[in-house]
Amino acid sequence: MRREVHPLQFGAMSDPRQSMGVDTEALQAFSGLVWGYKQGQMVAFMIELGDRLGYYRAMDGADPLSADELAGRTGTHPRWALEWLRTQAAAKLVAYEERDGVDRFWLSPIGALVLAREGEVTFASAAMRLPRPADFSERLVDAFHTGIGLSYDELGVECAHHVERMLGPWAKALVVPTVIPALDGVQGKLERGALVADVGCGAGLVLELLGEAFPNSTFHGYDLSQHAIDAARARCAAAGLSNVEVFRARGEALPGDGRYDLVLTFDCIHDMVRPDLTIAAIRRAVRDDGTWLCKDIRSSASFTDNLRNPMLATMYASSIVTCMSSAMSEPGGLGLGTLGFNPVVAERMAREAGFGRFVTHDFPDPANLYYEVRP
Repeated sequence: MRREVHPLQFGAMSDPRQSMGVDTEALQAFSGLVWGYKQGQMVAFMIELGDRLGYYRAMDGADPLSADELAGRTGTHPRWALEWLRTQAAAKLVAYEERDGVDRFWLSPIGALVLAREGEVTFASAAMRLPRPADFSERLVDAFHTGIGLSYDELGVECAHHVERMLGPWAKALVVPTVIPALDGVQGKLERGALVADVGCGAGLVLELLGEAFPNSTFHGYDLSQHAIDAARARCAAAGLSNVEVFRARGEALPGDGRYDLVLTFDCIHDMVRPDLTIAAIRRAVRDDGTWLCKDIRSSASFTDNLRNPMLATMYASSIVTCMSSAMSEPGGLGLGTLGFNPVVAERMAREAGFGRFVTHDFPDPANLYYEVRP
C-alpha cells in the first residue's frame, strides 16, 4: 500500500534526497515557504468571495453568527457558508467559538474596518480581486516572449472596477480634507472656480469627490480605457454633477494651450506607455501659475532599499499582472511598472518636461507619495 506524505513532512519517511546530500530541514523550511504562498493565494480568493457574497458586511456589528444565520442574512447556502467561515477562522480573519454544539463566528471591530467598511480605511476586500480574462495566463506568458503586455482594457471591464475599489478608500479619506488644503493656493482657486484636468481618471472617483466639494470649478477627466470612461460617466451622471466632463483620450493628447489651473495624475503615471510624453503634455496644458499634483507609488530608486517593504513581492507581482503590462502594452513602452516612478525618476522627468518646482508631500498614505509640481 502506498503511503501518502504531506508535502511539509519529507522527514516522515526515507527520502532519497538525503543520500544526495540535501539538507532535509532546509528543504522542509523552503517547502513551507512555498506552501505558505499557496495558502495566501487561496485565502485571498476566499476574501474576494466573501466580499462578493456580502459576508463581511453581514457580519459587521453582529453577534457571533452560525453558518445558518449568515446564510439566512445573505441568501446563500448554509453548508457553503460554513466552509467559508471555517476558512476565515483558520486564517485568523474572523473569531470563532463553539457554543451549545454550534460553531459561531464573528468579525472584530478592527476586522470590520478593514474588510467591511472600505470607505473608511486604507483597504478594501475587493483589492483581492484579480482581473482574469479566460486566456489571461496564456497571454501573459506570450508577453514574456514578445515584450508586449496587456492594456487595462484587455483585462476586461472588471479591471476598472477592481482598481477603483482598491484605491478608493485612501482617495475618500485624504483628497478633499487633507491633500488639497496642503497645496499652495489650490483650494482657494477651486473655491472661486478653476479648470481642472484629471489625467488617468479611471472610474471617476476623484472627479466625483472634487466635483461635489468644489461646485464652482469645472473638471475634465481623461483616460485611455473605454471601460474606465464608461464607469466614470455613469458615476458622475448618477451623482448629478454638471461640472464634470469625461473624455476618452491619451494623456499626451491634452490641450496644449495652458488652460488648466490644476492637473491631477493619481496612481497612473507608472502605468503609461509613454509617461514622458504625458508629462510634457501636462506642462503645456497647465497655466504658468498652475499646479500638477501627482500621486504615485511610494518606492525607492534602490532595489536594496525597496527590499525593506514587507509587501514588495506582491507589488512586483502586481506590476507584472497589471502596471508594467500596461506600460509595455505597445511597442516602445518605457515600462516603468508599479515601483518605477520613484521620487528620483519623478523629479527628473518633471524637470525634463519644463517644470521648475518640485515638492514631495508625505501624507498619511502608506502606499503613495504626492508630488506638487509647478512651472
